[in-house]
Amino acid sequence: MKIEINRNDKTPVYIQIAGQIKNMLHMGVITDGYVLPSERVLAAELDVHRNTVTRAYSELKSEGLLDSSRGSCYRVSFPSNKPAPDRRKAVSWEAVMRREYDDFMTDFDELYSQSFNPGFISFAGGVAAREPYPAEEIADVFEELVRSSGDKAYFYVPYQGDPELIKEIVKYLATIGIRTKSSNVQIFSENNQALDFILQLMLSPGDGVIVDEVMASDVYRTIELAGGKLITVPSDENGMLCDNLDKIIETNKPKFIYVDSSFNNPTGVLLSLERRRKLLELSYKYRIPIIEDDESSEIYYSERPLPSIKSMDHGDNVIYMYSFSLDMVPGIGVSFVVADRKIIKQFSNMVSLRVVNPDWAGQMVMLQYMKSGLFAERLADFRSICKSKRDRMCARLAEMKEEFGLDFNIPDGGVYIWVKLPEGMNSRKLLREAQKRRLTFMPGHVFFPRKNMGARYFRLNFSYPTEVEIDRGMDILHDCLCNWHTNKL
Repeated sequence: MKIEINRNDKTPVYIQIAGQIKNMLHMGVITDGYVLPSERVLAAELDVHRNTVTRAYSELKSEGLLDSSRGSCYRVSFPSNKPAPDRRKAVSWEAVMRREYDDFMTDFDELYSQSFNPGFISFAGGVAAREPYPAEEIADVFEELVRSSGDKAYFYVPYQGDPELIKEIVKYLATIGIRTKSSNVQIFSENNQALDFILQLMLSPGDGVIVDEVMASDVYRTIELAGGKLITVPSDENGMLCDNLDKIIETNKPKFIYVDSSFNNPTGVLLSLERRRKLLELSYKYRIPIIEDDESSEIYYSERPLPSIKSMDHGDNVIYMYSFSLDMVPGIGVSFVVADRKIIKQFSNMVSLRVVNPDWAGQMVMLQYMKSGLFAERLADFRSICKSKRDRMCARLAEMKEEFGLDFNIPDGGVYIWVKLPEGMNSRKLLREAQKRRLTFMPGHVFFPRKNMGARYFRLNFSYPTEVEIDRGMDILHDCLCNWHTNKL
């Protein structure tokens, strides 16, 4: 059964697959009782997501051309004398779901989930280091929260966020050059949630968003699901290239510029001061908002990084996002947005409708750490521990560079190392070999919105694994690279 996908055709891929199978049925190439390849096998053959094949098969089932039962294969059900199928039996949920979710790339999510599987060593997830936060200290913080709540209602915070926490955040922002007021701050549980609210509030389907060519998959997926059109711009060792942005803006008339300014996920690149100023200049010139994601700026290993774009913004054109997810107790979800107060007011209204009960525990733990000064102390510990882990991982990569010819960056901050394989090697195939030995990492293709690059790249996280796990994991990676050279995986 031969199926060919036309990547340049605007017809959805699942319809192309279903249409070609239907043609084979009518032409007699495949007949009643023929067993089709499994979803996973056909997806691998066509280099598409499994959900795409599921959608195609569901289309054929809804027309009475295929039969299947739970746990079994798909069989052609197309005899000429067969009565019309009873279409009242069951809903085809795959066909009912919105197409955007059916084609949703889940590679990242599945690999991230393996970070928490017993026995796995994970270099995949972007998770805070565990070592700076002893369990006894966290238990004491929670006990103090309950004891000190007094007459307050347990577990509730206002829609904008806890007022005391917002005051502490305003004080923190002043230390990094951002002068703002409590009325300009909204608390969220994560930057992904914050970005989703920003897009829901201000983006219309078809609106363009300027983004880096290489970026976090959860960011570009959120933009796409909101109906945004991604306008990708190449980057180099100094971040997003700005030389041709005037022309891009005039041609595409984008709604936003999104930039991960400090130690970009996944490349670890720091946006240069010159380009920060250029982006702000363009924002003023074309009246385009900038969404600045700055969540890695406090994780630096030499000098404090460059001033944020927001700290240089005197026109209130920048929406600033920061998350504590990489430098706070793992699993405590607190982030915040700094924006014009009219936007903050709308955010609070949206939280009242879509969240209802914001996370009390996370906000209160964050407040306790900030008020007591413990957060600043633990942040210093975090930098020291992560720098040691970074150096440990990079030392092993340097050996592999000599032996195998791979290339990598040594980030001056953040928690990721971006690795490039030699010509002829593929990170997805390398990952499959590593997973057999219970090691995971992120293959490069998930970070390219156009999904047409990244085969030779992969991302390693060094904050979450212990030093022992780093050593074992790098041994496994080395063995997989040896096998490649020996057996041409």
